[in-house]
Amino acid sequence: MLYRRMSHLFAPYTLKSVTLRNRIGVSPMCQYSSKDGLMDDWHLVHLGSRAVGGAGLVIAEATAVSPDGRITPADAGIWSDRHVEPLVRINEFIKSQGAVTGIQLAHAGRKASAAAPWSGRGQLVEAEGGWATLAPSAVAFGGELDKVPEAMTVADIARVQQDFVDAAQRSLVAGYQWLELHSAHGYLCHEFLSPLSNHRTDGYGGSFENRIRFLLETTKAVRAVWPDSLPLTVRLSCTDWVKDGWDIDQSVELSRQLREAGVDLIDCSSGGAVPDAEIPVGPDFQVPFAERIRREAGVATAAVGLITAPRQAEAIVREGRADLVLLAREFLRDAYWPAHAAQELGAKAMLKGPRQYDRAW
Repeated sequence: MLYRRMSHLFAPYTLKSVTLRNRIGVSPMCQYSSKDGLMDDWHLVHLGSRAVGGAGLVIAEATAVSPDGRITPADAGIWSDRHVEPLVRINEFIKSQGAVTGIQLAHAGRKASAAAPWSGRGQLVEAEGGWATLAPSAVAFGGELDKVPEAMTVADIARVQQDFVDAAQRSLVAGYQWLELHSAHGYLCHEFLSPLSNHRTDGYGGSFENRIRFLLETTKAVRAVWPDSLPLTVRLSCTDWVKDGWDIDQSVELSRQLREAGVDLIDCSSGGAVPDAEIPVGPDFQVPFAERIRREAGVATAAVGLITAPRQAEAIVREGRADLVLLAREFLRDAYWPAHAAQELGAKAMLKGPRQYDRAW
């Protein structure tokens, strides 16, 4: 009866001018199904069905801010105005189903120019449709991703930062209400943060203050064009899970500075900097990062990673360990996870389904 009287998971959540109908979000998940960066009917159905299923927030996959920032040739992109129209169509449908629309802006850095997962994941040579990659330092990721990237010049850094700004402006035109900067999983922004991938000796490498400079500058530039009334968030890998790599202590301090730079929420993930990290994967294994950053950095957080059960998600929010839970693989298995969770938690009255489904909701 406790859940029937009040579910924290299904309580609305307001951030800036945006109110989510519940605390459940669709985590960005690459679909590797775009041609020339354009989202299409697959993305409409993939994202739209999760909105129909009751998610409060639907975040589109890592969307490249430039062609060379794609993970694979089939990644979604937003580097030109022609990418906007398909996104408008998708966003209008998501909003019509009561969900908030989000997008994750990304640059893959040294992990770019790779094959899709079902094609082997290895990096592509030019003859296979690959391209030259950029990174803070000329150090390959390793394993199947063995291409040595070009170390970015200061001019390269300025160009990529402008790409993020331009992408943010297009995201606004496309109707997004929630913007996330991808600084996790070993992609470009994370590569600057981690001493495992950043070996620079200029103002963008070495000390903690220098390694966070790229992300802070990019965040401030994006915040200047993204309306203050709309949420700006950052996904962090809160630890590399490797000695002498990026860690949670640095993530807490970075989160404080991101908050001061205008970031409204930290999406707390981990790993991805190197191929051989030993990660203790299990239920809630990343939730302590969200809890600590929320408490010590004074900023809202989202918890991610093997959150699969309704009562598990309910407890995370109820106990104040995070403000939101973002689900990925569980949403791939069940687009109607929020509806099923509401039933299990006795909170059906707190989640209104589409009228077409009233007979079964």
